Amino acid sequence: MNHYIQLKKSNCKNCYKCIRHCPVKSIRFADHQAHIVKDQCILCGECFVACPQNAKQIRNDVAIVKDLIASGKPVYASLAPSFVANYEGSDLETMSEALKKLGFTDAEETALGATVVKKQYEEMIRSVESKAIISSCCHTVNTLIQKYYPEALPYLANVLSPMQAHCMKIKKEHPEAYTVFLGPCISKKEEAEQFPGIVDCALTFEELSEWMKEEEVTITAVIKSEETQEGRTQSLEGRARLFPIPGGIIRSMLIDQTDYDFITVDGIDNCIRALTNIISGNITNCFIEMSACVGSCIGGPAMDKERRMPISDYIKINHYAKEKDFTVSLPPANQLEKHFPYIGHNTQMPGSSAIKEILHKMGKSSTEQELNCGSCGYNTCREKAVAVYQGKADLTMCLPYLKDKAENFSDNILYNMPNGVLVLNEELEVQQINRAAKEILNIKNKGDILNAPVVRILNPTGYLEVMTSGRNTHDKLTYFAEYQKYVEETIIYDKTYHIIISILRDVTTDEKSRLKKEQISKQTMEIADKVIEKQMRVVQEIASLLGETTAETKIALTNLKETLRNE
Repeated sequence: MNHYIQLKKSNCKNCYKCIRHCPVKSIRFADHQAHIVKDQCILCGECFVACPQNAKQIRNDVAIVKDLIASGKPVYASLAPSFVANYEGSDLETMSEALKKLGFTDAEETALGATVVKKQYEEMIRSVESKAIISSCCHTVNTLIQKYYPEALPYLANVLSPMQAHCMKIKKEHPEAYTVFLGPCISKKEEAEQFPGIVDCALTFEELSEWMKEEEVTITAVIKSEETQEGRTQSLEGRARLFPIPGGIIRSMLIDQTDYDFITVDGIDNCIRALTNIISGNITNCFIEMSACVGSCIGGPAMDKERRMPISDYIKINHYAKEKDFTVSLPPANQLEKHFPYIGHNTQMPGSSAIKEILHKMGKSSTEQELNCGSCGYNTCREKAVAVYQGKADLTMCLPYLKDKAENFSDNILYNMPNGVLVLNEELEVQQINRAAKEILNIKNKGDILNAPVVRILNPTGYLEVMTSGRNTHDKLTYFAEYQKYVEETIIYDKTYHIIISILRDVTTDEKSRLKKEQISKQTMEIADKVIEKQMRVVQEIASLLGETTAETKIALTNLKETLRNE
């Protein structure tokens, strides 16, 4: 059988909120997903309610009930008294009408079974069977005791729950019938399966509401009146309808033991503290009404989410309950007995050296470093270390550890970068400076400039331009005259984090080399120009001389030619 609380893997976002809210830490975190450890879970539903991503879902058993209805046998609904808080303006008659449209044969109130149970409690108190009696209506509280506080088992009332007592009554009256419990509780699903033959299926109000929505079945609101439409006065029976509110069990009981203390404890954390108190042995003549949910059953995890209004819900239950008990026939006491064996769970506890080693891996080398911040979901770092040892958690779940690791990693990279890095806020104050930047700007101690205006070390004009224009600059060559250095500077303005990042690359050596080469090239070109100019003059002089000689030769040859012709 699949677990009653299931995981939607795609929605788990590593928030650890389910672990933080789980009172027994029965959640294992692995592969970036939360997984319920079934043998440790008490089905309180805290993880289901707390999950911000709706990554947890209750196993839907509507199909099972549809199959029961399709079998042709009668199917009766046992309706938890908290239904009047969950379904606005409803009563038994309107709920029964709606359920019949879904295929149920009829519906009765679980409060009938609650009446039987509370009468058993009354008898236990009168007979003073135990110095402390813990109510056993809440399956989650029972499971908590069975798994984690077995020393309190002798104080747990060995009586069926109202759900079981009522369904047993239905089956006695209708031997062929199936029974389906409808309520705000997840753990009732497990209780129904642990004790087969009494409750054939348990549905939550959320499942029922979704089913009615699919079938377009609505509940007709009841007109508030002291009389019904037929003029008949309302029944004065229904005292046990108080069960789903804090103190409701005690208020429903008719007891005359003045030397008894009656205590109401709701909320699983309070229950745990109460159990510790009871186990200490200092409690005498005390009846403790325990409910795992804050606000008792009307605060159940499977109440419709939009219906969570504790004050209004309390008032509705209070008004719906009546002064007198339901008229019920009590079965023999032995038929109402319920035994709660020790269940336990398989967990291996680490020794102190193993815890110390895990804490050291988490960066907790001393007690002072154990922040106990709870961000991982565990109350203390040592609890987290135990969970790591048990395979339920890993080191990466420690957010301070990850933060320090990330900061140290980034700081290490930043510190050892060959380029200088300056980080400024929007007021142009230095927030961070690395080693290379300190060397470029001749700063010995970064404490001298941190949180100081950047104008103390650099001209802020470039940063102001980037902030104003919104355009970053890249590899802009700048000469820092006061430092006699050439720097290629990239300025980036991050509007999201409101910081300016300046990346400085010292190119002084390269720039001086380039300038020297330029100077040598210039001097070479000047010398070459002078040589060329001188050569040109020589060529011109030679050309001039050659020109004169050629002219004289030409004249001489011409004269010789004329002389020869004349002869």
